[in-house]
Amino acid sequence: MSTTEDPTTSVHGGRLVAQRLKAHGVTKLFTLSGGHIFSIYDGCREEGIDIVDVRHEQTATFAAEGWAKATREPGVAALTAGPGVTNGMSAMGSAQMNNSPIVVLAGRAPAMRWGQGSLQEIDHVPFVKPLTKLAATPDTTAEIPGLVDDAFLAAQAPHSGPTFVDFPLDLVFSHAETPEDGRTAPHASTGPEPDGGAMERAIALLKDADRPVIMAGTNLYWGHGEVALLQLAEERGIPVFLNGMGRGCVPADHRLAFSRARGDGLKGADLALVIGVPMDFRLGFGGSFGEGTELVVIDRAEPIRDHPRPVAAELYGGLPAILDALREGAKDGRDTTAWVAHLREQETAKRAAETVELEDPRSPLHPMRLYKELGEVLDRNAIVIGDGGDFVSYAGRVIDTYEPGCWMDPGPFGCLGSGPGYALAAKLAHPDRQVVLLQGDGAFGFAGMEFDTLARHGVNVVSVMGNNGIWALEKHPMEYLYGYSVAAELRPGTRYDKVVEALGGHGELVERPEDVKPALARAFESGLPALVNVLTDPDVVYPRKSNLA
Repeated sequence: MSTTEDPTTSVHGGRLVAQRLKAHGVTKLFTLSGGHIFSIYDGCREEGIDIVDVRHEQTATFAAEGWAKATREPGVAALTAGPGVTNGMSAMGSAQMNNSPIVVLAGRAPAMRWGQGSLQEIDHVPFVKPLTKLAATPDTTAEIPGLVDDAFLAAQAPHSGPTFVDFPLDLVFSHAETPEDGRTAPHASTGPEPDGGAMERAIALLKDADRPVIMAGTNLYWGHGEVALLQLAEERGIPVFLNGMGRGCVPADHRLAFSRARGDGLKGADLALVIGVPMDFRLGFGGSFGEGTELVVIDRAEPIRDHPRPVAAELYGGLPAILDALREGAKDGRDTTAWVAHLREQETAKRAAETVELEDPRSPLHPMRLYKELGEVLDRNAIVIGDGGDFVSYAGRVIDTYEPGCWMDPGPFGCLGSGPGYALAAKLAHPDRQVVLLQGDGAFGFAGMEFDTLARHGVNVVSVMGNNGIWALEKHPMEYLYGYSVAAELRPGTRYDKVVEALGGHGELVERPEDVKPALARAFESGLPALVNVLTDPDVVYPRKSNLA
């Protein structure tokens, strides 16, 4: 791998990569060892960037997304060529649908031997490109720094998302001069001014609304809009509903925060501010709102897909500025006290109706009882991560979130196995917080070996498993449709806690409700990655409509 550059005044391509990572504030590189990316490791070591190695490339890429979710800064994964890249593609798809800013770096067979059958030789770009905002390969070593900058800028530009750069083996090991300067991205809260006419329409609608609501989601978080949103809600008296990474942007115990009353609120509203959330299946493709509800769509950039129903106004740009302008323009609007009181009454009644399940004494446990016990030991700033089907669906209903970035789940891509990577990154980003991973027994099968990763790196995540021995979100609907189910059974009562012990962690089996809290206390006190394996009732059916349409 000779080069015509003078090695005394230049550095190898991997060091060039690492220099640009450092310039963009990167402190952690998530990876699984591969020879094609050795020079990137060497560069990161020289630049003081921690190399965090995992047991599967999917987890490395999910950890990059978890870092982005925990910090609102780009997460970075490095994958070796061929199967390393293909193993990471599910996580790239997840980041795309969550608008998570991640940069995926990859090895590639040498350019000088391209087409001759080198180890793991495959052109990644064509099949990665549909999942990313940018997918590219440098033609020379000197192009590497600029291409890395391009990847970071594209990842953070609205709508944020994943980017990909792979490096031919011969180029990334060769030398080139370090560029004098590079480019960094503007702050995520900035953006273009929205259309003036649309702002006027939105202000007029908000001033005249008797029953306004806010429905906000993940892009509110990426756009740093939570402070401005809370000020708008408080000054105008607007009930707030949140999903995705929007959870926690208004504390769950705030007088204007609602969750259980969402159906009544969205259907009964005369105006909905739909902020940073698409009208996808989670909002009934727009059908969650009333037929007469006027919609004002607010986001960081224009939507990728057309709206499924007409909207009254669209405001795209920097979210804090847009929300501040709405607050100033509509501060003399109509009184909403009666509307807020009506929804609070609905919220209180629906929470009270959950008491029977929350106090359920059965063994194996009802998932709601498990979450009652867990909720009583969680810190206010605990980061809770969901990785499962029906088990996590229950958590989404009853686990309250009080700060931004404290709830993570797979999002609309619904990819199981994301949890350990998210948890690894979240705990590395916030070592002083509780990080609790909620896992179904099915989800554990995707990335259970990552407890070895957590143990090796001394990351004391506590996982709580709902172990019902089935794929519940498939088994119960299939039985309803056909009277039978197939491919929906797991081994009942499997001792996943023993697996975690064998991998260097702490494990316990829980079969009774009264044993949950003591087991959780021991798990937190162990200082090890821990799994509290709770047997849950397989006959409990999660009450939900189909999300397949």
